[in-house]
Amino acid sequence: MSVEQHRREAPDTVSCMIVTVSDTRTPETDKSGQLMRNLLEEADYHVVDYHIVPDEMETIQSLIRQGADRDEVEAILLNGGTGIAKRDTTVEAVRELLDKEMPGFGELFRYLSFTEDIGPAAILSRAVAGVYRDTAVFSVPGSSGAVRLAMTRLIIPELTHVKREIDKDLR
Repeated sequence: MSVEQHRREAPDTVSCMIVTVSDTRTPETDKSGQLMRNLLEEADYHVVDYHIVPDEMETIQSLIRQGADRDEVEAILLNGGTGIAKRDTTVEAVRELLDKEMPGFGELFRYLSFTEDIGPAAILSRAVAGVYRDTAVFSVPGSSGAVRLAMTRLIIPELTHVKREIDKDLR
């Protein structure tokens, strides 16, 4: 079966939870979380929940678990906390929970970041995606540029296909 056939069999939309990981952002200053929401809604995806949480591994994992427990949350999209500073724990929090990782997501994100955006500073970018308890999980850096790149070039074009693949064994 071709990728195009898979896409034709994919659902029309996916219901998403957005999580901004930041010790300083508020709903009023969270440009990246709002950008994520706007891009999803413009592409006819549903945003069913939105949170800002501090960069604490246990808090991030708890929220991912709570989201995966909810039938209406089919994808969890995180932004922020992906750097290489000691305080940045999002990638570790997500990776530790994943049942299946999609390494191509991080690889392509860094490639696109290198070629289209930030050049060799892309080596500092960490992004991870995969599946946790039948829920798609994507984690990207918290800058608006990184969010826009990940959403427009990778996540939005493939999210329904990802959901189709997760669900195909459940039918």
